[in-house]
Amino acid sequence: MAKAPTAAPHIADNTDLYGGIALGVAAAAALIIANSPLGPEYHALLHTTGEVRIGSIGLSKTLEHWINDGLMAVFFLLVGLEIKREAIEGALASPRKAALPVIAAFGGFITPAAIFSAVNWGDAEALRGWAIPAATDIAFALGVCAMLGRRVPTSLKTFLLALAIIDDLMAIIVIAIFYTADLSVLALALGGLGVAALVVLNLLDVRRPAFYLIAGLFTWVCVLKSGVHATLAGVAVGFAMPLTRHDGHSLLENTEHALKSWVNFAIVPIFAFANAGVSLHGLTLEKLAEPIPLGIIAGLFLGKQIGVFGASLVAVRLGLAAMPDGATMPKLYAMAILTGIGFTMSLFIGTLAFDDEIVLAQVRVGVLSASLLSGIVAAIMFSFIGKSKETSVSR
Repeated sequence: MAKAPTAAPHIADNTDLYGGIALGVAAAAALIIANSPLGPEYHALLHTTGEVRIGSIGLSKTLEHWINDGLMAVFFLLVGLEIKREAIEGALASPRKAALPVIAAFGGFITPAAIFSAVNWGDAEALRGWAIPAATDIAFALGVCAMLGRRVPTSLKTFLLALAIIDDLMAIIVIAIFYTADLSVLALALGGLGVAALVVLNLLDVRRPAFYLIAGLFTWVCVLKSGVHATLAGVAVGFAMPLTRHDGHSLLENTEHALKSWVNFAIVPIFAFANAGVSLHGLTLEKLAEPIPLGIIAGLFLGKQIGVFGASLVAVRLGLAAMPDGATMPKLYAMAILTGIGFTMSLFIGTLAFDDEIVLAQVRVGVLSASLLSGIVAAIMFSFIGKSKETSVSR
């Protein structure tokens, strides 16, 4: 029997382009509304309470928390699916393929965190946000790649995807270890039973998504009540989905394709709309130079490019990894700058690290500023490199 073809590596396409545009529009809309006469209504909407109750068991949360704890669990489900697929048969499937993005991701995770910590050293409360500038936003970064078209080699887009996935995996580990509330042993134990059920479904190669949905919802509620962040339940469901193919299809791939558009065009833009609405009234350079926003901007814009490019350069020079096909050092450096777009995950970690609205406003301003700066500078650099190469060829 012929072996079923493996999935082609994901590269930036129209879905990424339009998804990035939708994310940008949602963030811009939140900023505009929050700084308009509708600002009070915007914040009142986010603090509206919604309740789900079955008998004596119920969940009551504000709309903002339903989005951050509920909808984002679906986002993390998609992340889990992407991590598993790439690890089994994609850009992370072999040591040779994975070496450069893994090394670059570690450099790009540690360096921004170190810069933020150095800027905020001595302030124990502010240091809770050390992981904010550490992760790259896949949707925004791939959207910029899609807009730049052929100026970005396909191999570098695959490198970016793999690096961002490793980033997300490290962020998931950080959230699980450092951003948990007081733990409920009973709820955590029940959540463990839910995860065990997901493992059993995977081992039995169950291909009906309804079973994973039921086990996943049970796990999500238990994890939510346990004090561990509920979005990690989404990751568990993603890892449990089997990739074994039947008639050329697998439950993991089918679920990933079904969720991708919903996540890109609905869930992530809704999250952006709920979390990017910060008042710019009174914003000055002095405000941006305060420790928390300065640490985020320096971490994302400078730390990311230093960490990613520096680690990549060392790995290539030492022979630990090979340069992506068709890539040059200037283009690799431009891609390193692009990894400073940290929008979704950075804002999400910010909501876990801080409760104070004034501090959260500083986080949002820092993340928005750094992400915008990284995207613009990287796009200009890619365009310049592309034009220079075209000019030299024509001569």
